[in-house]
Amino acid sequence: MPNHKWINFRINLKKLTWQSWVQLGECVAKCEQMKAVPLTPAVKERLHLIYLAKGVHATTAIEGNTLSEDQVKAVIEKKVTLPVSKKYLEQEVNNIVEACNEITTDIQANSFPPVTVEKLCRYNAILLQKDVPHDEAAVPGRIRSHNVVVGNVYRAPNASDVSALTQKFCDWMNSDDFIDNRMSLHFAIIKAVTAHLYLAWIHPFGDGNGRVARLLEFAILLSSGVPSPAAHTLSNHYNMTRARYYSQLDRATKVSDPTAFFSYAIQGFRDGLDEQLQFVQHQVIDVCWRDYIYEVFRKHGSAAISKRRRELALRISTLDDPIDKDGILLLMRHEYRNRTEKTLARDLNELERMQLIARNKGQYTANKHLILQFRPFAASV
Repeated sequence: MPNHKWINFRINLKKLTWQSWVQLGECVAKCEQMKAVPLTPAVKERLHLIYLAKGVHATTAIEGNTLSEDQVKAVIEKKVTLPVSKKYLEQEVNNIVEACNEITTDIQANSFPPVTVEKLCRYNAILLQKDVPHDEAAVPGRIRSHNVVVGNVYRAPNASDVSALTQKFCDWMNSDDFIDNRMSLHFAIIKAVTAHLYLAWIHPFGDGNGRVARLLEFAILLSSGVPSPAAHTLSNHYNMTRARYYSQLDRATKVSDPTAFFSYAIQGFRDGLDEQLQFVQHQVIDVCWRDYIYEVFRKHGSAAISKRRRELALRISTLDDPIDKDGILLLMRHEYRNRTEKTLARDLNELERMQLIARNKGQYTANKHLILQFRPFAASV
């Protein structure tokens, strides 16, 4: 077998910088934090849908799919009918979703299904099914039998070597090299990125290799306990930083060292988790704030005026931007249709006295900082 020196089935984690190890630790902590946060079923489903759409959009966009993230979300929700000329773009999205669903089902049945050549071929067959355009020489679900040059730059291993390399890759993925009971999630993240990189290098299929690599990356993360939304984060990172993604792949090949690619991926994973945690924290704050409003008004009995003011406080709390009196009257036209503006003014003044809303230059916002007592104050300059 020819010596593809960059495909040596070894990684030296001692080369990772201390910054990457710190970021890796942050990734693990953020994943654990996400898993521990209680969310309502509706919010959980919304979070799953948002990041499924992001992940599917990312992994198809890298391959040239021109649908926007909103269009991908609409396809997933079956809320859009694309013209015939764009049906193949819709099918690419549906194929990725089908593969993600199959991965999830497999993991639910077996907490850590082994990586096999048959499984990789299955992923490839799903991705290229139903008339999705692909290279003419590629046979969906089959290891390639022809030589390929990727992007007119990277010459992948010869077809005669690919089957053996792919089997060796699967054996490596199922070995103890990525197991450490003290740092299981740390090593799972490294394993996922390694799997992505090696599949890109081996290029076992005539087409769809990048999508298979990102699917396997997703599968490894999900099976290791990473929350479903977070398991899509790396695909989104690669798409958002596409030029750097390709340059890091090229650099890792030229120097036969994946260390810089690991650092790039780990940092992107950490940053993506930050974004997701902000969304989750926002949802938790909203739930706590609504509960606090109900608690405050519980002491006021069930009089109609208290119910109206409680509803006013709740409606203002759903808004992202400040709102003035005219906007409130439009927002709550049913509640105030037979009342004067003085009634609204009294209600707003009472809510402000109760510290449930804050007023600034005639505009009102929910006073949510009241329940964020343990956040540090900004340092004075």
